[in-house]
Amino acid sequence: MNESTPNLLDLPVHGMHCASCVARAERALVAVPGVRSATVNLATRQARLAVEEDFDPAAARNALRAAGYGAAADPGDDDTPDGRAGHDGTGEPEVEANRTRRDFLIAARLTAPVFVLEMGGHLVPALHHALHGWLGTPTINLVQFLLASLVLFGPGQGFFRAGIPALLRGAPEMNSLVALGTGAAWLYSVVASFAPGSMPEGSAQVYFEPAAVIVTLVLMGRWLEARARGRTGAAIARLLGLQARIARVERGDEVVELEVAAVRRGDVVRVRPGEAIPVDGEVVEGRSRVDESMLTGEPVPVAKAPGDAVVGGTLNQQGSLRLRATDLGEDAVLARIVRMVQQAQGAKLPIQALVDRVTAWFVPVVIALSALTALAWWLLGPEPALAMALVKAVAVLIIACPCAMGLATPTSILVGTGRGADAGILFRGGDALQALRGVDTVALDKTGTLTLGRPALTDLVLLADLDEARVLVLAAAAEQDAEHPVAAALLAAARERGMALPPADGFASHTGRGIEARVDGRGVLLGSARFLAEAGIDTSAHAERADALARAARTPLWMAVDGRAVALLAVADPIKAGTPAAIEALHAMGLRVAMLSGDHRRTAEAIAGQLGIDAVHAELLPGDKLDLIRRMRSEGRRVAFVGDGINDAPALAEAEVGIAIGNGTDVAIESADVVLMSGDLRNVANAIALSRATLRNIRQNLFWAFAYNTALIPVAAGVLHPAFGIGLSPMLAALAMALSSVFVVGNALRLRRFRVPYPLG
Repeated sequence: MNESTPNLLDLPVHGMHCASCVARAERALVAVPGVRSATVNLATRQARLAVEEDFDPAAARNALRAAGYGAAADPGDDDTPDGRAGHDGTGEPEVEANRTRRDFLIAARLTAPVFVLEMGGHLVPALHHALHGWLGTPTINLVQFLLASLVLFGPGQGFFRAGIPALLRGAPEMNSLVALGTGAAWLYSVVASFAPGSMPEGSAQVYFEPAAVIVTLVLMGRWLEARARGRTGAAIARLLGLQARIARVERGDEVVELEVAAVRRGDVVRVRPGEAIPVDGEVVEGRSRVDESMLTGEPVPVAKAPGDAVVGGTLNQQGSLRLRATDLGEDAVLARIVRMVQQAQGAKLPIQALVDRVTAWFVPVVIALSALTALAWWLLGPEPALAMALVKAVAVLIIACPCAMGLATPTSILVGTGRGADAGILFRGGDALQALRGVDTVALDKTGTLTLGRPALTDLVLLADLDEARVLVLAAAAEQDAEHPVAAALLAAARERGMALPPADGFASHTGRGIEARVDGRGVLLGSARFLAEAGIDTSAHAERADALARAARTPLWMAVDGRAVALLAVADPIKAGTPAAIEALHAMGLRVAMLSGDHRRTAEAIAGQLGIDAVHAELLPGDKLDLIRRMRSEGRRVAFVGDGINDAPALAEAEVGIAIGNGTDVAIESADVVLMSGDLRNVANAIALSRATLRNIRQNLFWAFAYNTALIPVAAGVLHPAFGIGLSPMLAALAMALSSVFVVGNALRLRRFRVPYPLG
C-alpha cells in the first residue's frame, strides 16, 4: 500500500561499518527537529529522511557528526570523521574499493615480516633458533613493535579514530571492537617487550603479530566487500547509461547538436535509424520501430507513428523520426524510473526490524562477554593466565563484529530491486518487496489489464440486403461524433479499410441505450435491442445470435436503417496475448485469481471462463472494488491487486500490494507499490517469483550472520578448550569475521543471476 510522504531527503552518511552504526545513526537523525522518520542503509551509505517544511539539513549533519559520523552536503565534500572522504565506506564504490585496496596492500607488506618472524619460528624451529641467535629476542621484538605500530596507526588508524570516540560516548560499534582487540594486544606486547619485569612470571609474551594480522585481514575484508558492493549498484548504472548525451534539434532551418540538458519542451528533435532517442516526446513525422526492451522487458520492437509517445533512452531501429520534446529532466520517464529504483534500494524491509532490535545491544554485550572471558581465564586458567586471558578476550571481540548482520538485508534489496528493474519490474519500497512474497490472492482489473483496453469490431452479421461495406460506412459515420469505446472501435475498423466517411446530421446520444443520426439522408440507429424496440423495431428473430455473441465475451450492437434492422455488430476488448499464460503461471504458483470488473456480468464471466479465473466480480464501481478488497482481507486473504494505476487507485491503495500496469509513459509509474513497465501480465508472476527469491536470499544471509556470531563467540571465549583443546586464535577470528561479510554480499550477488521464470515475448 502506498502512503504519501510530504518531503523526502537523501543524505550521505560516512563512517558506518556495521548494523549498530545504522541503529545509532538513525537514533541521532530522528532526534533532529523536523525529522519525522529516518531510515539508514548500510549498503548504500545513505540516510532517507521524511521531514517537515521547517527541517534544517545542517542540523541533521551536525547530529551525525555528534554521533561520530560524517554527512556531506554533496558527494564531493570531504567530511568524514577521519578527514578522508569515503575512507569509511562512502563515495563512489570504485573509489572506495581502490582506497581500501591501497590500505590493505600497505598493511600486508608491513605485516608480512612480522608474520615470518613470529609464525615462521613456530612452524620451523630451526628458523626460530637461528633468528633469535643471530638477532636476539629484544631486537626481534623491537622490529615487530615498529612494523606493527606502522600497521595499526597507519592503514589501521581509522579503527582507532572512529572506534575509541564511539566507545567514550558509550556507543561502541565495530571499529570499537577492532580497536579494543588490537590495541589491547599491542599495548600488552609493548609492556612485555620494554618492561617485562612488571608482569607476572611467564606472562611476558608479545602479540604484535596477531594485532597486525587482524588489522590487515579486516582491511582485506573491507576491500572485498567494497568491490562486491560496487557491483550491487549495477542496475542504476545501466539505467543511467541509457541516457543519450546529444540531441539533434531543429533551430529554424538548421539542425544543431545540443547537450540533452539544453533541449527545451516543445523543441523538435530528429532521430536517425540506430540512434538512441534522446528525450521523451511525441512523434510528429515518420514511422519506425523502437526497441523499448531496456525499460519494459518486452523483446519485440514497438511500431511508432505520428501521435505516438516515445521514451528517452529507447533505441530507434528502422526509420527516421521527428519528435516534439515533452517531459524533460526530472519529469522524464527514465529519470522517474531511476528515482524509483533508488528509493527501493534505500528501503528497509519489515524483516530488518529483527536486526535492529538485536544490534541495539549486541556490541555492548560482546564487550561485556570479552571482559568476562578475560576475567575468567585470568582467575581460573592455566599459566600463563594473563596471556591466555588476553588472547581469548581479543578473539571474542574480533569474531563478534556485526558487519554481516548490517549487510544481510540491504545488499539483497539492492541486487533484487536492480534485477527487477532490468526485467521491467519496479518496486517502490521495501514493504512491497516483502509483502508480495506472502500474497495468496491476485485480484485483477479487466479492462486494460487482462485485455488491451481498446475495443475492436469482431463481428458484423448482415440481417438485410445491404452489403457489409455499406453497413460499416453508415455505422462509423453515425458514430463519428460519439466518444464512447464502441464508437472508437467502429471508426478504427473503417479506417483500417480505408473508408471515407460522409458527414452525419442530427446526432443524438441516449446514454446506456444507443445513438441516432442521419447519414446520406438515411436514419441510422445503433444500440441495444431495447433501444430499437422503443423505436418499434423487432429484433427477436435474431435474439439467439446476439446471446451467442454475448456468451463469447462480445458486446452485441443492433443497427437499424430507416426503421428496419439491417445488421448485428459485435465489439470486444481483445484479451492480451500474454494473459492466458499469466493466469496459468499464477495458478502454478499456488495463487487464487479473481477478476474485478465494471463490465456486464455475462461478458465478465465469459472472459473468466476462457482464462480459467477462479472468482468473478462484475458490474463494480471503483468504490465497490475497494469494498471487495477490504472484504477479502477481512477474511484473512493477503491480496495483490493489479490495475491501471489511475481508475483503480482506491483498490490499489487498499490491497496488501498494489501493482500498476504501465507502458513506460503512463501515469501508473507514480501510483502503486509495484509498477510493471510492460503491459504483459506474466510480469506479475515474475514479480512474485523475484520477491520470493529475494526474501529467501535475505533469510539465508540473516541465518549466516546470526548463526555465525552465535556459534563462534563461545568457541572464541574458549568454552571448548578445557575439554577438547579447541580454541580460536585472534587471527583466525579476524579472517572468519572478514569473510562473513564477503559471504553475505556474495550471496546477495547471486540474485544477479535470477532469470524470470516466465519470459516476455
